[in-house]
Amino acid sequence: MDHTRYKSFHTFLEENKVPPYNFPSSLTGVAMPEPARMSLSDLSLANSVPSTPGCTSPWILSPLHHATENLSFNKVQHSPPHSSNPSIYHHCLATLHRVDGNVHSISISNGLVFTASDSCWVSAWSLRDYLHWGFIHIGSRRNKVTTVLGHGGTLVTAHIDRRVRIWSVTTDPDLEPNPDLARVKPRKIATLPPKNQVASFLPAFFGKSSKKAQHHKDLILCMAFYNAEGLLYTGSRDSTVKSWKLSERRLTHSFVAHEGQINAMLVDQDDGCLFTASSDGCVKIWRRRVYGDGHHALIMSLRYQPSPVNCLALCRSRIYSCFVYSGSSDGYVNIWEKEDVSGRFNHAGNFLHGHRFAVLCLATATDRVVLSGSEDTTIRVWKREIGSSFHTCLAVMEGHRGPVRCMTTSMEVEVEGIGLLVYTASLDRMVKMWRVKVTEKEEEQENKDEEDGDGEKEAEFEMDPTLSPS
Repeated sequence: MDHTRYKSFHTFLEENKVPPYNFPSSLTGVAMPEPARMSLSDLSLANSVPSTPGCTSPWILSPLHHATENLSFNKVQHSPPHSSNPSIYHHCLATLHRVDGNVHSISISNGLVFTASDSCWVSAWSLRDYLHWGFIHIGSRRNKVTTVLGHGGTLVTAHIDRRVRIWSVTTDPDLEPNPDLARVKPRKIATLPPKNQVASFLPAFFGKSSKKAQHHKDLILCMAFYNAEGLLYTGSRDSTVKSWKLSERRLTHSFVAHEGQINAMLVDQDDGCLFTASSDGCVKIWRRRVYGDGHHALIMSLRYQPSPVNCLALCRSRIYSCFVYSGSSDGYVNIWEKEDVSGRFNHAGNFLHGHRFAVLCLATATDRVVLSGSEDTTIRVWKREIGSSFHTCLAVMEGHRGPVRCMTTSMEVEVEGIGLLVYTASLDRMVKMWRVKVTEKEEEQENKDEEDGDGEKEAEFEMDPTLSPS
């Protein structure tokens, strides 16, 4: 299969300067059984507007593109629950139409959903009642946010000036709902690197002077946070990764990670390993040195297809090894499984294939549920079988009129069982909130099967004669 025609999604946006909707040709693959689909038949759009001459993008020429421009900011629409699969039901809770541009990044922190768009502010929405709780004003549009990352009461925003801002966000939940009064109270506590930072030079006896550059040379596209060490990682279009110590507000390490731009990053909170994905088609694993300078060393490079990797997700099971998922521009999601003994990641030998075009975002909800958003405007819900790497597509959620750009999830506990709240943003200027839930009966049976499997595994360990020192 020839993958040289695929481009990175970020590069495609930069070249066209408009929301992309030029899909590559359809890919052939293994036929998948048709899963349950959601239809938002009650989603009404404004009347179509004729397209302007001279536009070259099919998304711009589409009447749906003009329809979304006329949608109001605070209009909320709902769809009824729907599912043909008895083990799962899903429906769209609300649809938020943005008139200030496309949403490029979503993050959940401290009971709030933060969205960053083309405007000069970051919006905050309540997880509980889906109401708008206020803005975080970031200045002019010339310094708009490229990506956001939330952790506890702290919000990190990356801007087009190649710097990151650290915000302390507090809320006032007792305040009555009022569009004129904001419940969110942000306070900027740091800028990395500081704007007033004095350049440091090497001593004169080295024979030369060298400025220590601490900022990225190009846009910051992704961020990740390591909780145990308080480290913030930033990945840029300049192919570099930088680690920052937030408590000390300083740069700890900067290194070239890939040959192409860094599209996605994540940190395994159990062992501190950093995963980076790039448009060079490679996923790399880095480990920070505990002693010494705290630099990062490459421990593994994962490559299965030459297509650019756009997103990453990690799913750690309770009794089985963890899995890493990488979404590519060819529409496939590669699965990498970690060995129990060696700790190496090997390709599982199969894919998540169902999307027709590029996979732009991934999210993990539980230890066996993965969600993928694609350029084909759909979100797919996948579930891994117990004790294997085989996945089944439980549902396809439809409703967006443009590529699904970003996605995040949160757990929801109910009387009937444990469900998920899924938040998706698309280049159609819509943010959708979904509820996905597996029935309680099936969940209890799965937990019982896992406990039985755990006991069998321990029994095999005790009776294995090869473990005897003789």
